[in-house]
Amino acid sequence: MATNRDVLAMLSELITLTTLEEESPQSFKVRAYENAKLAIEAHGDDVTELKVGELTKIKGVGKATASKIRELVDTGSVDKVDKLREKYPPGFVELTRIPGIGPKTLKLVRSELGVEDVDGLRAAIAEEKLRTLPGLGETSEAKIGKAIDRLGLSGKDRRTPIADAMPLAERLVADLRDVAGVVDVAYCGSLRRMSETIGDIDITVSSKKPAKVMAAVVAHPEVDDLVVNGETKTSFLTRTGLQVDVRVVEPAQFGAATLYFTGSKAHNIALRQRALDRNMTLNEYGLIDTSDETLEGDARPVVASKTEEEIYSALDLAFIAPPMREGQGEVDAAAGDSMPELIQRRHIHADLHYHTARSGDGRSSVEDMVKVAEDNGYDFLAITDHGVDLAINGSTAEEMLEHRDHISRVQKDHPNMLLMWGCELNIGASGGLDYDDDFRALFDYTVASVHSHYDQKPNVQTDRLVAAISDPTVNSIGHLSGRYIGRRPGIEFDVDAVLDALLHFDVALEVNGALQRLDAASDVVRRAVDRGVKLVINTDSHHTSELGRMEYGVQTAQRGWAPRDLVINTWDRADFLTWVEGRPHRT
Repeated sequence: MATNRDVLAMLSELITLTTLEEESPQSFKVRAYENAKLAIEAHGDDVTELKVGELTKIKGVGKATASKIRELVDTGSVDKVDKLREKYPPGFVELTRIPGIGPKTLKLVRSELGVEDVDGLRAAIAEEKLRTLPGLGETSEAKIGKAIDRLGLSGKDRRTPIADAMPLAERLVADLRDVAGVVDVAYCGSLRRMSETIGDIDITVSSKKPAKVMAAVVAHPEVDDLVVNGETKTSFLTRTGLQVDVRVVEPAQFGAATLYFTGSKAHNIALRQRALDRNMTLNEYGLIDTSDETLEGDARPVVASKTEEEIYSALDLAFIAPPMREGQGEVDAAAGDSMPELIQRRHIHADLHYHTARSGDGRSSVEDMVKVAEDNGYDFLAITDHGVDLAINGSTAEEMLEHRDHISRVQKDHPNMLLMWGCELNIGASGGLDYDDDFRALFDYTVASVHSHYDQKPNVQTDRLVAAISDPTVNSIGHLSGRYIGRRPGIEFDVDAVLDALLHFDVALEVNGALQRLDAASDVVRRAVDRGVKLVINTDSHHTSELGRMEYGVQTAQRGWAPRDLVINTWDRADFLTWVEGRPHRT
């Protein structure tokens, strides 16, 4: 039976395939599917019970899209999607991840050079055929080749971006949780550690009825090809070639299994050695006491297995959050007194990078965006719509002043939450910012971000970032590298020099929770933490459905060992405002 999750997955695929078919991400059909997807995400209620006429009453859902939703619910598939899948198989769709190749160019490369996948494109580049096509050339050919290498799209060990893997894993977990007899279920592996790319998806299920679980897995619509079909483990490939491993364990063993299948090899070795040092063994079934040599096998007592917390405690360790389990000193820290008071989602009081329909790429009104923020428990909020220099999406100074008045009117309806009139400033090629200095100083809060000129040399990019950081009207730097994981490499720069500048000028570094960004990356976050650079975790939401990104941002910050006190949107409102007003342009 289809669910909202299945509907959203269908619409996501339809957006991708229709972009290829229409040769533009801005075509009417693509925009219609995008609007419908956002509308259903925001709607929240079960749409699978609605008829076509009822679906079209949801603002953003047209009759054609509503019919496709009913077709999916009634038949389990959508004819339009099936036909587009045949025309654009996964290997060809993967080419859309490469920057510099739009839908029109992809069709040209296919028709003129017979390119069907990444390997075919690499061969065309090696033979210098790409440069012969209209609109390309030697420089474009070289850039595309470099992008393929930097994105890790070549070779046998290709990895899937987290933005593609996470929604699938969450959908599978939710579906398995609905299976009769399932007690608990969790995705594990590198995905639970918030790795930027993953090799496969590991899911652990707690149940005394493994046969029912395995039957549900085999029947799942995501299964394209079965690899293993056992009594307690099933492995399958999705249509895109991503492998999913589902294991069923006894409810009493769930903690041990999730611990075992989550940690990196180095982390698990450190735990097992610690167990051995205490006359115990640790495996996916539990922490076992081996001190009595007269006992063997199942006769040995289980010290802990039901929860991860119990196992860490039995090993005399503080609990280690899943994103930290990489074998990078976390076990030693948990054994001593050097574990930070790690940032948690419940600590977050505000979102400080937040868009409305005032931005050209924003999809929800100020009123709606503020309401969901308040419903989410925020105490203060910085509305940071795009500055004038960002083509299409930016606003003039006059429009921004009108926006300030609009925000002031909305503020009256939300007396318990502070609304700040802010701006996401665009960092120009040399570090310049939108508007003049005096106008920028009017904003309550700003985030400055890179949105262009990704190919400049590292020293130029470094100078560019430092120039923006040094500007007294800048409070934070957004999505530091400007990357899209698996789709666009970030700019290259001297990380140490930029972190030193952030510390010197007391500017916060953003951890952007959008799955396609997760920027700054966790390794940069850890280097920032070591220096004492202030952090801010934001959603960069452009629609009311995107506030869930905060959890991903928090987990990325955890992966970088971020302590609560360094994250400025965990502070009390008064402390936060004292910091903001202490910036040079406020005095």
